[in-house]
Amino acid sequence: MVEVVARAFRLPLRRAWDGGVDRNDIVVVRLRTDAGVVGTGFSWTPLIGAGAVESLVNADLAPVLVGGAAHPSRWEELRWYLREAGTTGLTLMALAGVDIALWDVRAKAAGLPLVDLLGRRRDRVAAYGSGVNLDYPVEDLTEQVSSWVEAGHRTVKIKVGSAEVGRDVERVGAVRRVLGEERSLMVDANQRWDVPTAAEALDRLDEYGVHSVEEPLPAQDLAAHERLRGRTRLPFALGENLRTVEEFERFVEAGVCDVAQPNVVRVGGITPFLRIAEVMARRGVPVAPHLLPELSGQLALCLPRVAMVEDIDHASFEALGALADPSGVRIERGWLRAGTGPGHGLSFADDLTPLPWHGR
Repeated sequence: MVEVVARAFRLPLRRAWDGGVDRNDIVVVRLRTDAGVVGTGFSWTPLIGAGAVESLVNADLAPVLVGGAAHPSRWEELRWYLREAGTTGLTLMALAGVDIALWDVRAKAAGLPLVDLLGRRRDRVAAYGSGVNLDYPVEDLTEQVSSWVEAGHRTVKIKVGSAEVGRDVERVGAVRRVLGEERSLMVDANQRWDVPTAAEALDRLDEYGVHSVEEPLPAQDLAAHERLRGRTRLPFALGENLRTVEEFERFVEAGVCDVAQPNVVRVGGITPFLRIAEVMARRGVPVAPHLLPELSGQLALCLPRVAMVEDIDHASFEALGALADPSGVRIERGWLRAGTGPGHGLSFADDLTPLPWHGR
C-alpha cells in the first residue's frame, strides 16, 4: 500500500431527525495500492465524532498501513494496534473506514462486485420504509407512511417513546389505519423507555398488531431486557448500539435478541459484520442491517440468515447527494437489488462540504 487518506465531510439532512439531528457526517477513506488499485471506504456518524475518526485514520492507522498488504485479513492486527485508544467506539469506526476500503480493493483486484466476491445468496432482499419521526405531527407521520405504501413497502417502522404513552398509542393507531391489516408495522423506541413504561406501552399497542419493537430500553442493559421479556411476547430487535460478537452473543443467549441489527460502521467494518452474521445464523437469529442501505443491502444479499434492510427516508448516501455516480443498489417496490461494477460501487463526490473542525 502506498497511500491512505481520510477526509471528513458534512451531509445536511433534508429534515432534522428527532432531538435536532440536522446532519450526518462521513469520513471517506481512500487507499492506493502498489498496483494502482484505489479502494474507497467510509465511516459514518450523526453529529458526533467524525473529526476524531478522521484523525485516527490519518495519524494512527495510515503509518501502519503504508508499506503493508492491502487485505482485510489485517483487521485483527489493526484493532490490536489501536487498543490503547480503546477497543470499541471511535476506534472501531475508524477501523471500519479502512476495512471497507480494503474489501473494495480486494473485490476490484479480483474484477468482481463485492456481492459476488462475498458470495451472493439471493438476488433480492425485502426492504422496509423507515424514518426518524417521533417529533412529526401525526399528519406528517401518516403522509410519510403513505409515501412508503405508495412506493411498494409491505413493512414500515416508526418511532415511539413519547413522554406520554397515549401519544404513541394515538400515532400507532393512525399509522395502522394507513397500512391496513395486510402490511406489517414495527416500532422503535430508541432506548427511551424504562421497564414499566415499556411494558405498559407494548401492552396498549398490542391491539394494533405491532410486529416487533426495536431498542425498547437502554441498549447495554441486559438485565432490564430480561425483565421486560417476562412481560411481553413481542419480538425484540436489537444491535445498532452493540459493537462486538461477544455483546451480540450475550443478548441472544439471554433470549432477548430476536432480530440482530449490526451497523457495519459501528462494529468495525465488513469483516466483523460478517462474523456477527455467521454467529447469529448459528443461533437462528436473522440479521436486519442498520441504516447505510447502499452497503448494508449488498451485505444482506450475502448473509446466511437475513430479515430485511432499512430504507431510511431521504437519508441514503444517494438521497444526501454524497455520491458522484449511482451505486448500482436500488430499492423498488419494497425490494433491494444490487448490480455494481467491481468493488462495492460507492464513489463519493469530490465537492462535498468539508467538516468544519479546529484540528484541520
